[in-house]
Amino acid sequence: MLYRIPKWWIWYYWICPVSWTVYGLIVSQYGDLDGTIKVPGTTPDPTIKWYVEKYLGYHPDFIGPVAAVLVGFTLFFAFMYAFCTRTLNFQTR
Repeated sequence: MLYRIPKWWIWYYWICPVSWTVYGLIVSQYGDLDGTIKVPGTTPDPTIKWYVEKYLGYHPDFIGPVAAVLVGFTLFFAFMYAFCTRTLNFQTR
């Protein structure tokens, strides 16, 4: 899936919390299923695990770093909120 993103937009994919969330959800929910699915133009029917790994490019072994990055995003935004709330004061007296 990453090969379909233009080279000048790949940086946005890696800094976007939504893309990390989608990656984690797909890998955690479908990354270990061995059932088959019907994909037009593909014979024999691939397994869900194969489809997620080969076609979408999501690897189940990457779930640990995905969780760490999501926790990092959460801590970063919480820190920035607290810092900006404390330092930016727009009240006029």
